[in-house]
Amino acid sequence: MFVRIVKLSFHEENIATFLENFEANKEKIRNTAGNRFLELYQDKNNKSIFFTYSYWETEDDLENYRKSPLFNEVWSFTKKLFNDKPEAWSVDKLVSLV
Repeated sequence: MFVRIVKLSFHEENIATFLENFEANKEKIRNTAGNRFLELYQDKNNKSIFFTYSYWETEDDLENYRKSPLFNEVWSFTKKLFNDKPEAWSVDKLVSLV
């Protein structure tokens, strides 16, 4: 399993639109084959910056999602709202204390 972190930055006037679309699609994304966890964070100092954290069983699971109609629909909608280029990282979790 690995973690996918995506940084998204929006024009201030598009934040509500992004949040509405995320709300409408979050369960579909979370229920994608291989997805084990999904969270959305908002930066405390810059309310235009968001991060998604998702846990994936395999890289193939993430790639299958990225090639899916759901991803294409969500990403096509979301990318029109950006004020900066998104950034993404795939990382392995080394330690987790709960």
